[in-house]
Amino acid sequence: MLAGVDEVGRGPLAGPVVTAAVILAPDDPYLGQYRDSKRVAEKKRLKLYHHIRKHAVAYSVAMASVDEIDDINILQATMLAMRRSVEGLIIQPSRVLVDGNRVPDLALPAEAIIGGDDSIQEIAAASIVAKVIRDRMMQMLDTQFPAYQFAKHKGYGTKVHMEALRVHGPCHAHRKTFAPIARLL
Repeated sequence: MLAGVDEVGRGPLAGPVVTAAVILAPDDPYLGQYRDSKRVAEKKRLKLYHHIRKHAVAYSVAMASVDEIDDINILQATMLAMRRSVEGLIIQPSRVLVDGNRVPDLALPAEAIIGGDDSIQEIAAASIVAKVIRDRMMQMLDTQFPAYQFAKHKGYGTKVHMEALRVHGPCHAHRKTFAPIARLL
């Protein structure tokens, strides 16, 4: 039982970091079609997301909040969210593969795979699940704080977002320890 783990949202100025852990079925008909979520068109990403939710052996989604990111830093918050997603699996994997160059503190054998979201199907599936969930969270934040247009840029420091910050200042969804936000406080 191999679990793949990936994160979405380390770089944005707002919103949580979201992680997913996925154990795929060995007979999954979509094996070979999973890719890094950034390389999959939104319509196909949603189709794959629904397939994963329905047919994966197990999956779990976790996050670290903006407050946790500000308290312990983005790297440690990402590791915390990854650990939570692995611990949230209803089936314990025999091994965990994590996209990137670091592994969270786990009680299971784990390995970091640089570029794993493009080479390991379980990691790619986790990338898709985490991205869909985080994008939905940012759409919900957009309804609470429409001036920032979170649904459009997902919290990244785009020109539109930076202008909204200049005009309105940060809201509670912004990461106060990130340099562009910290300069405004």
